[in-house]
Amino acid sequence: MPLGNRLKELRAAKGLNQQELGTLVGASRQTISLIERGDYNPSITLALRIAKVFGKPVDEVFYLTEEEQV
Repeated sequence: MPLGNRLKELRAAKGLNQQELGTLVGASRQTISLIERGDYNPSITLALRIAKVFGKPVDEVFYLTEEEQV
């Protein structure tokens, strides 16, 4: 997938499971799992909510993979 993320790493560092993160950002556990695996790209709104939970800019949580960078 062209969009990579550090979601699993950041979530573990904050001591959150997928369900807890989903609750904080208004998404299901399944959605968080799909995002972590790279099988689903979050909306801009969801990406901003996720980044806010970790106190990071969006580009420190989500990034384009090498093949997609210009």
